[in-house]
Amino acid sequence: MKVYTYSEARQRLASLLEQSRREGQVQIRRRDGQLFVLRPASGAGSPLDVPAVTAHLRSGELTVLLQESRETGDRFWRSRWGRSMRRRAKRS
Repeated sequence: MKVYTYSEARQRLASLLEQSRREGQVQIRRRDGQLFVLRPASGAGSPLDVPAVTAHLRSGELTVLLQESRETGDRFWRSRWGRSMRRRAKRS
């Protein structure tokens, strides 16, 4: 991999960005000898992009459970999973 000087990097920034995208990284050396690596940031994606959970619920059962929990407060958490699960759910 070629190491670019700071002056070269400043003059050719657009091409170095493209090269770092293609090759993974580009190195830039300052006059005092410090070496820096320029690499593309990984795509973080959406915070809502999570793996699916298999719940094994029948059609409409989730709706009933949610309605029940809204009507009764946190009784749903106590009766379904116990007190410790309720505390974990509140932390999340």
